[in-house]
Amino acid sequence: MIFSVTFAGQSGLAGAETLVLNSYGGPYEAIIHERIIKPFEDRYGIDVVYDAVGSAQQDYAKIKATRGRPGFDVAVMTASQSLQGCKDGLLEKLDAALVPNLGKLAPSLSQSAGPCGAVHEVQYLSLLYRTDTLKAAPDSWSALLDPALDGKIILPTFQNIMAVYLLEMMSVSNGGDLLDNIEPGFAAMQRVSAHAIGFEQSSAILESYMREGTVWVMPFWNGRAQLMVDEGVPVDYVRPKEGTIPLIATLNVPVGAENKPAAMKFIDFFLEKTSQEAWVAGYKVGSARGDIDVPEALRSRQITTEADLETLHLPDLARLTSKLPEWAERWERDIVPQAR
Repeated sequence: MIFSVTFAGQSGLAGAETLVLNSYGGPYEAIIHERIIKPFEDRYGIDVVYDAVGSAQQDYAKIKATRGRPGFDVAVMTASQSLQGCKDGLLEKLDAALVPNLGKLAPSLSQSAGPCGAVHEVQYLSLLYRTDTLKAAPDSWSALLDPALDGKIILPTFQNIMAVYLLEMMSVSNGGDLLDNIEPGFAAMQRVSAHAIGFEQSSAILESYMREGTVWVMPFWNGRAQLMVDEGVPVDYVRPKEGTIPLIATLNVPVGAENKPAAMKFIDFFLEKTSQEAWVAGYKVGSARGDIDVPEALRSRQITTEADLETLHLPDLARLTSKLPEWAERWERDIVPQAR
């Protein structure tokens, strides 16, 4: 669904500048309107049209299929799509002269996203669980193999990068690695899938199963998990003892975007110190800016420093991208049919 969001004093202006932003639905949508879009519109008088359709992989597939003219000006994706889009020549390289706040981001995170991506948040893959049904918090990815969870697990589809990271962590947890020895991961995921009631692509839909109590444990991004905790849903989340992989989220501009000046303004605005503070506090995520002020309770569960990042597994995203087609085929052939 695509709809326009305008505010008093801005709508109806002849020749008003417009920006089409492709992003996510669910809690993300409400928070980005409040914390980022409205303040941006108020400052610049640019109307933002919000396109809450598709996962990051689907969004990049649309960019690729349209040769860089997908109909939106800024896409919220991940570092994987950012790197691939630069390689394919379908995403704009970001110029620090137009987006000066790029220089405020941690170099290691910026490098992981490549020259076409602006890192606007960092999350990590966690284990989300129901506190009212499990006697103890799971502390390992191997908890997903517990027979007691038969029929109480939901999994992401491979089109959601969450599935890729889960596969890699199941590999590491069972004697393999992130990229070159992934066989233990596929073997473990076949067993996990046998406990699962199915697969869903949307994080918002995955979340609904946990809210309803239909499932008791599932992989989930820690930022969205924290939102549920704060709402009082009987859930909590953990960073398993084997470690986890960060989700490096990026803002990207397709080469055929119609409103590039507005897109660059929006990206720079999102990376501002005050905007990052508002976003981290609102969406409960980490930041690539090390100079922001973050409440201690939030900082302790998020990725907010270079030291935090060093504790995580960070696969070579360029190499990972090259392996995804083969892994996707195997996932559909070997993992999906095992589900209930």
